[in-house]
Amino acid sequence: MVLSKRKYKEMNLYDLICSAQESDYDALEELIKREQKNIYASFCYLGASKENISDLTQEALFRMSKNIKHLKNPKLFKSWLGQIITNLFYDELRKKQRLPDSVSIDSYWADDDDNENNALNICDNTLKPDEKTMGKELTDIIREMITKLPDHFRIVIILRELQGLSYEEIAKITQTNVGTVKSRISRARNKLQECLKPYLV
Repeated sequence: MVLSKRKYKEMNLYDLICSAQESDYDALEELIKREQKNIYASFCYLGASKENISDLTQEALFRMSKNIKHLKNPKLFKSWLGQIITNLFYDELRKKQRLPDSVSIDSYWADDDDNENNALNICDNTLKPDEKTMGKELTDIIREMITKLPDHFRIVIILRELQGLSYEEIAKITQTNVGTVKSRISRARNKLQECLKPYLV
């Protein structure tokens, strides 16, 4: 039994998904274990209500498990899962009778136009032991700042930085064009960098 579990832990994501699609429940269990933390983090950064984050995570995992057999191309798993997360987040917004902010990109981020190519690494997984406390504090600050971004900026940066999706995949999920996705991500990063300057000196 131990050897069997170890086999699944060592499987790459593609093979794990294929096995789960063939009703291999051990593979599905391992897939859930791999994705649940990332899904939970995504909802945290998206600014979902604290009391709803666990429920949203469980619902995302349930939908993933229930519908994985219908995923035609396992290579598109991350994009497919990102769509599930985004749909659930928008569902929560609708329940609150609140729509995503409709703010002009150009007017809202006008002061940041000169910094289009700046990038921000949201998560640093290579922290040394003596940096963990500082790293956690910075992570909390970043998460708080991200939750204050307009919804449409917050979603694209989460899909890019946490889910690791391509611009094309994000454009499809958010029903926008690639240029808009790139612009939103760049401007959101610039805004976050500006806010983080006092903590990085």
